Amino acid sequence: MSDAATIRKQLKIKSGSAKRLYKEHRLYQKEEEELKRKLDQYVADNAEDWDIKNTRRMLEESGKMITDSANRLGGVVQELRELIVAAEQDPELTEDEEVIKAKETLEEVSV
Repeated sequence: MSDAATIRKQLKIKSGSAKRLYKEHRLYQKEEEELKRKLDQYVADNAEDWDIKNTRRMLEESGKMITDSANRLGGVVQELRELIVAAEQDPELTEDEEVIKAKETLEEVSV
């Protein structure tokens, strides 16, 4: 397999990974927002201690997952940037469809 074909394949893989991790990261952020509202509602309604503690625990877990998903997304984005730079140096790939898609993905998922 030529270098151009390898780079093209890796661009497709890393772009897919970046999109998936970005989506996952956004879902955890939405979950955290919902849990904050739920916790505020429990506190305002003077709910049972177990409900409040459990919601706080879930909120804490969501915070950890946001950090984890952000770190993983950052790693994939960096790898994707490096691949795009390598692809731009190859005259065969300068205007390649996968390179263009990878650049669009990079713009979309950069946080």
